[in-house]
Amino acid sequence: MAVRILAGLQYFFLAYTLAIGLAYLLLNLIALFAVKNYMGMQRYDAFLQTFSDFEPPISILVPAYNEELTIESTVRSLLQLSYSNYEIIVINDGSTDNTLPLLIDKFELLRIPESYNRKLETKAVRGFYLSTVYPNLKVIDKENGGKADALNAGLNAAMYPIFCSMDSDSILERNSLRRVVRPFLNDQRTIAAGGTIRIINGSEVKEGHLLKAGLPRKLLVRFQIIEYLRAFLFGRIGWTPINCLMVLSGAFSLFRKDKVIEAGGYKTGTVGEDMELVVRLHRLLRRKGEPYRITFVPDPICWTEAPADLATLRRQRIRWQRGLGESLALNLGLLFHPRGGLVGWVAFPFMLVFEFLGPFIEIAGYAFVTIGLVMGFVSYQIALLFFALAVGLGVLISVVSLLLEEISFHIYGEVRQILGLFIAALLENFGYRQLISWWRLQGVLGSLLSRRVEWGQMKRLGDWAKSA
Repeated sequence: MAVRILAGLQYFFLAYTLAIGLAYLLLNLIALFAVKNYMGMQRYDAFLQTFSDFEPPISILVPAYNEELTIESTVRSLLQLSYSNYEIIVINDGSTDNTLPLLIDKFELLRIPESYNRKLETKAVRGFYLSTVYPNLKVIDKENGGKADALNAGLNAAMYPIFCSMDSDSILERNSLRRVVRPFLNDQRTIAAGGTIRIINGSEVKEGHLLKAGLPRKLLVRFQIIEYLRAFLFGRIGWTPINCLMVLSGAFSLFRKDKVIEAGGYKTGTVGEDMELVVRLHRLLRRKGEPYRITFVPDPICWTEAPADLATLRRQRIRWQRGLGESLALNLGLLFHPRGGLVGWVAFPFMLVFEFLGPFIEIAGYAFVTIGLVMGFVSYQIALLFFALAVGLGVLISVVSLLLEEISFHIYGEVRQILGLFIAALLENFGYRQLISWWRLQGVLGSLLSRRVEWGQMKRLGDWAKSA
């Protein structure tokens, strides 16, 4: 009996590793065709820019908690966007550092009386500020309530029908807003759209404008660049054509304000408020039978700072995994719902089995095969096949992601940059990816045990912003 169980586990881990690899390769294939089609339509971009007066006005919401190192660069990058009509609302979520005084000083803010329709409940607002130099820049000062609460406060004050959520340690390229809004112009069913997140560490920034994309010296950050390429160029592009995209980055996403308010706004008390909102929109609109589109647009770029030390990266990945678990648990009614469509019958099970439970199965597989090899109940052939699938498919997907990046968008143009990323794409599969899975497993266990996780603060270096 024990022999049968051990043999069954061997084939289970092999089958799971093969299945997740093939699933990602299928997403890669879909993404390749989608990117090719998208790049072929770029000739319309100049046409859309000609008719900029038809662009819908947008409210940009920037929640900030203790972001004195980067908030000035972020705001300056937003002030120089190539867009016809937009407002910037920075929400100071009870910062204990110099965030608010710095904003008041650098942008000549004046406190103003303001009344607004409080559609969503939030922590108390302490004051409103308006820049005397930049009339489209506002600042809300409120009691600390977390990122979701800050975004809801911004939604209450937002003037325009579409809003953009931004992180306060990020900058947008000048044409990013114009590009990411295109799905709203092309298809009236669009309720949300997101752009690509790139890592700014090692880049050159001046006055909120990216002058040159560079590579960070730390291999740890280069590994994250490869991860982001996989996540955005394949993961999100691959789900978009079948309207099954379940994740839009909170660092750069657009939403129809009325749909978000109708859905109840961002859910406080969660650590994955951005993903939870997207999954909730899927669930509510699928059940109502209302046509909608949630889209990823690959070329609008938001540059953000990535963790440069292991402790900060660990906290981030545990928090992300917790957010994934919360998003799925709070919207479990979408899973296999009669009206769930492909998102309820394909994307949701994929996220549950491969993304949420994946770290547990992956770590268990590594442990089982390693221990079995030492104790003799796993053969060398089975062990070799398992590690070849686990590592080999990972290397293949990472290298293909890098190749697609260079063929399509070519952000990193120097040979030494491409070579550096290629080496990172190979090395990340030998230790780094397994370490990330171990941290994600901790997030899974924390989610199942319902341990509370706060929004928290990422350790910032802010080197890229020092010359801004």
